[in-house]
Amino acid sequence: MIALVRRITAVCAMGAALAACGTADPAKPVRPAHAEPHASVSPSPAGTPTMAAGPGGLTPVFEHGPRDRGKTVALTFDADMTADEGPRAAAGERFDNPGLIGALRTLKVPATVFMTGRWAEEYPDQARSLGHDARFEVANHSYSHYAFTGDCYGLPTVAPDGKLTEVQRTYASLRKAGVPNPMPYFRFPGGCYDRDALRAISGAGVTAVQWDVISGDAFATDADAVVRQVLDGVKPGSVVVMHCTRSAAPTTERVVRSVVPELRKQGYRFVKVSELIRESGTPR
Repeated sequence: MIALVRRITAVCAMGAALAACGTADPAKPVRPAHAEPHASVSPSPAGTPTMAAGPGGLTPVFEHGPRDRGKTVALTFDADMTADEGPRAAAGERFDNPGLIGALRTLKVPATVFMTGRWAEEYPDQARSLGHDARFEVANHSYSHYAFTGDCYGLPTVAPDGKLTEVQRTYASLRKAGVPNPMPYFRFPGGCYDRDALRAISGAGVTAVQWDVISGDAFATDADAVVRQVLDGVKPGSVVVMHCTRSAAPTTERVVRSVVPELRKQGYRFVKVSELIRESGTPR
């Protein structure tokens, strides 16, 4: 498992555009103390659970749900497409994965999809379908999938004064594609953030959603290894990060078809991120 993570991280470091390819870098600033998953939550105007902002209004960060309230797990999928990948899509590269979405529907698994604005523009029909399916919730993964910090797996970097615009522009793209109620959740490209990034997007009123289980599906060719990594990592309240990008995560559908029945045999119930956040505190 460790070898698989290292191999995937090495590929990411060469400029991969997928999110969540690695673990948190200990050289980066630690997350604020307010970002613990058991912080109090407050509903958005639509009643969606979000975490309360931290000291100074910093954007809160959510990594996993409570460990002591039953065997729940949230599968999350990053629908990645960077702002400069249009020519590759035009040439036939597929950044979507209808087979994966079909598998989730067949297996009756709820999921949270973190979608870039550029992906929604490329696949508006699929974005609309996900947005209208109660089994899924669609959240924000930035517009361009450029990094919000330096040294983030080779991703280009968003200018300091452009970070809030990235979040806002994505919501505009999601709504234009037909997603009626995008969630007030944001996932940083590559999972890379620091205090400056949390401060920069605080005006968006979002909860930043990370994870505690890296699937290792990015660029993986051995589905069985990814399955083992997920099953070894899941605990009650876990958030699993995977990808909804056929060209760069070709094994994910097979992984889901193996992981879901096994976790169900272990007594796990699949939920969306919003349910984990709701369980993590007392709504105010």
